[in-house]
Amino acid sequence: RFSDRRSDTNRDSSVFICVLAQLLAVFTCECFFFCFFFILSFRRTQSLHGPSPVTTFGPKACMLQNPHAVMHIQDPASQRLTWNKPPKSVLVIKKIRDASLLQPFKELCRFLTEVKSMIVYVEKKVLEDPAISGDENFAAVTKKFCTFREDLDDISNRVDFIICLGGDGTLLYASSLFQESVPPVMSFHLGSLGFLTPFKFENYQSQVNQIIEGNAAIVLRSRLKVRVLKENWEKKSRVDEKGIILTNGDIESSRKAMQYQVLNEVVVDRGPSSYLSNVDLFLDGHLITTVQGDGVIVSTPTGSTAYAVAAGASMIHPNVPAIMITPICPHSLSFRPIVVPAGVELKIMLSCDARNTAWVSFDGRKRQEICHGDSITITTSCFPVPSICFRDPVNDWFESLAQCLHWNVRKKQNYLSSEDEEF
Repeated sequence: RFSDRRSDTNRDSSVFICVLAQLLAVFTCECFFFCFFFILSFRRTQSLHGPSPVTTFGPKACMLQNPHAVMHIQDPASQRLTWNKPPKSVLVIKKIRDASLLQPFKELCRFLTEVKSMIVYVEKKVLEDPAISGDENFAAVTKKFCTFREDLDDISNRVDFIICLGGDGTLLYASSLFQESVPPVMSFHLGSLGFLTPFKFENYQSQVNQIIEGNAAIVLRSRLKVRVLKENWEKKSRVDEKGIILTNGDIESSRKAMQYQVLNEVVVDRGPSSYLSNVDLFLDGHLITTVQGDGVIVSTPTGSTAYAVAAGASMIHPNVPAIMITPICPHSLSFRPIVVPAGVELKIMLSCDARNTAWVSFDGRKRQEICHGDSITITTSCFPVPSICFRDPVNDWFESLAQCLHWNVRKKQNYLSSEDEEF
């Protein structure tokens, strides 16, 4: 009896264990898939939507809570244009004195004024072109324009969005007109390269209608805020009782500050001198290196595909928050281009033992000389350029790499057949 009872007990136990094992297997499988999908969604959220939700590390360490230091990174696919109110005004930028742009410019302006009833802003020097001012058939349209002059008239609060006709330079010029908030920019490829101009003019009416309706993706192209501090050295002088100016030889300095918003790059070079440029580079107040060579390029991710890539830098997508530092022909085999976080502050000064001055330009403009005592401070601007995409930020960028720069274009290797493998 005891043996029979024992066998029954063993049989019941084995059945119980089998059932428990099956339930455990089903539960484990469900938990595995649940955890798998949870990890996938968690990883996507962590990688695309900003700061990691994990702020504790081990039993005692944690992240210092500082709301000013948090940078939110948005999923590029979710960056869409929307309007608080329907747009009523548009700035049309055309490359000056380019005969090939006259017909597209006139067609677009007629469409905007007569069909869409929009207020069109045009730069005054564009209308001074004889091909436009002398066109009687276009005179009725030009009378409806609102004109402005660069560096004299402020249109920052008057324009709802911008349309550029030309090459990449028109987008750079549009950026320079707005030192703070920039309206959305739609760029038509009517120039030479067209890396930053994704739209074709053939279907401009339907494309402009989509923008007005708010049906478009945008990419936020970060800019650099640049502050140039220049030392002006002047001799002290005084005026005597007879009104004669007397100079006693003493020298006094006064500081002059200028500020720029840069979309592509800041270039510091040796200018016309045959000597190497010799400039000190500081990061957050610390000297990190001295650049000895033809110069240095400080660029945004947008500018990484311009002068910087010609100097050997990597190409960075515009959504990546970063600043690139690229030497120009450095007199050192180990000076490679580097990428630093977007939040740092860079400072460039002429070295005390430099043999000559340096020159600086901002997106290829406003070129000026840098002397001893002058400084250039660079950091990421709070005012990016919202560039309207043809498709989306990722596809547009790779399309530009392929079409404009022929990235990784090569002759394909022939297929190796089984007969060839024998040899």
